[in-house]
Amino acid sequence: MLRQIAVLSEFGDVTTVGFGPAPAGAARHIEVPAGLPSLPQTPAGVLKLATRRHAAAEFAAPALAAARDLLKGKRFDLVVANDARALPVAFEAAHGAPVWADLHEWAPEEQSHILSWRLLVAPFMTYLCGIYLPRCAAVSTVSPLIAELYEKEFGAAADVVRNARDFVELSPSPLQPGRIRLVHSGVAVPERCIETLIDAMHDLDDRFSLDFFLVFGDDDAYRRQLVARAAGSDRITFHDPVAPHELPAALNGFDLGVYLLRPTTTNHRFMLPNKFFDFVQSRLGVVFGRAVEIDALIDSHGLGLTVDGFEPADLVAALSALTEDDVRAFKQHADAAAHELSSDVDAEVQRGIIRRTLNRG
Repeated sequence: MLRQIAVLSEFGDVTTVGFGPAPAGAARHIEVPAGLPSLPQTPAGVLKLATRRHAAAEFAAPALAAARDLLKGKRFDLVVANDARALPVAFEAAHGAPVWADLHEWAPEEQSHILSWRLLVAPFMTYLCGIYLPRCAAVSTVSPLIAELYEKEFGAAADVVRNARDFVELSPSPLQPGRIRLVHSGVAVPERCIETLIDAMHDLDDRFSLDFFLVFGDDDAYRRQLVARAAGSDRITFHDPVAPHELPAALNGFDLGVYLLRPTTTNHRFMLPNKFFDFVQSRLGVVFGRAVEIDALIDSHGLGLTVDGFEPADLVAALSALTEDDVRAFKQHADAAAHELSSDVDAEVQRGIIRRTLNRG
């Protein structure tokens, strides 16, 4: 969103609405009180969801009700909704101005691994998309296949704005003879198969090392669990997390960025996560579990490997066959693709959306 704000600010003054302090690039900020749920989680709101009174639930979320009040009396030339649940507020705040729905994933399955989401929230998100997306001046999402879903299911032609990061001026680091240095970064959650990475290390040969730059929640139990699982291997290292803008430089000294995510949802199957673009800008080769969009980019640019399964043995089999020449080539191909796979391309798509919607407005 910070990159989006930067592009929007090229065309005018940007007012942001959300939790926390003003983000960089905002001319004005309207802060929604912290801690307010962004879904109808009050008893009355849950009842509306349960009885499928979706129109009545549009402003039942306390955060949206607060944003609605804070926006009264204000006028804008373009309103951007960064989530399907924000669409009712966006259209009310627009007063007829164009609305751009910037949807970062397939909204009806955003949290589909949670039973209450599937039963209560998914129908509500489907309702919001069906009611509002056809009325939007523009719709965007993060991958071509998710864009196709929005057009097929809701008749909304969506532009693709990938979750890529800015181009970083780096070069591939040289390999260390006899070593292949794996690295994984990001939020530490079990669904990202971190245990699989650790278990695979116990069966990989001594060429391989694995370093983690993980962000843990307030509960340190999961961190202790992972550290205990890695005990006995001096080739696994846990580092403190680094700020997002520092990540490419921190990862640049490694060889292969590795990331496995079981494709249990539509969003997982069609993902183009920021992790992939982090690795490319760090000039690393990439090792990913199979996902349609990722597979295509890895193959077309020669960036690395896709792993057929999500068990330690699958990762061991894929990595064990690698040579130093393979890894060196992956890193060079990441360097060659870094401009094309940077946010520069996506910023131009966003500029096109803004010009088109402002002219329409």
